[in-house]
Amino acid sequence: MDYIKAFVIGGLFCVVAQILIDKTKLTPARILVSYVVAGVILGAIGVYQPLVDFAGAGATVPLTGFGNLLAKGVHKAVTEQGLLGAVTGGITAAAAGITAAIFFGFLIALIFKPKEKS
Repeated sequence: MDYIKAFVIGGLFCVVAQILIDKTKLTPARILVSYVVAGVILGAIGVYQPLVDFAGAGATVPLTGFGNLLAKGVHKAVTEQGLLGAVTGGITAAAAGITAAIFFGFLIALIFKPKEKS
């Protein structure tokens, strides 16, 4: 059942993004940034965590989950370090995921030879 919940919630995020692409003049980049900002705001006010508890990876893997992770990291760092935590908290919280993305992207670039589209 956990897989179905994750699939449905993650799919709903994708459906909303596709509707925004099709029905508005927003660029995909602006939609992606909007998702991150929405995750930060929803995480900061405490609304996103119940969704994470319900959907698991369906709520943590999309960009809204990244925004939520940033908000949680900043909140934790501010309570521990004060105002300096507002600057360092998000970076510290997201460091493992960003490092993994860079590492695996580099690894794939070494294995496969990129080609230009023709």
